[in-house]
Amino acid sequence: MAKLSQEDLLAQFEDLTLIELSEFVKAFEEKFDVTAAAAVAAAPAGPAAAAEVAEEQDEFDVILTGAGEKKIQVIKVVRELTSLGLKEAKDLVDGTPKPVLEKVTKEAAEKAAESLKGAGASVEVK
Repeated sequence: MAKLSQEDLLAQFEDLTLIELSEFVKAFEEKFDVTAAAAVAAAPAGPAAAAEVAEEQDEFDVILTGAGEKKIQVIKVVRELTSLGLKEAKDLVDGTPKPVLEKVTKEAAEKAAESLKGAGASVEVK
């Protein structure tokens, strides 16, 4: 069977009635176990909607806010998490508050924060 191009498929769908197209979509959903949902392009309104958008954040920053008692351990963890050398890691720890990681996934941010807290540092994830 020859593969149909996107233009050929669209030409075939042009000839269908809305009822036939609706039945096709239902059959397609059943066959491939998917749901064809229309994308909603409404802009959020008000502070409640802004809070919902903030909850869907997918990039996080890990900020070192304090080194704590075990500064050497914190420097070691910073070096493990980043590609910094000893001097750069020490300068970062000495100059807190400073970002250790920027624009990472939630899982990576949580793991880094756990490691830093385990070494005695105080950390903030934004």
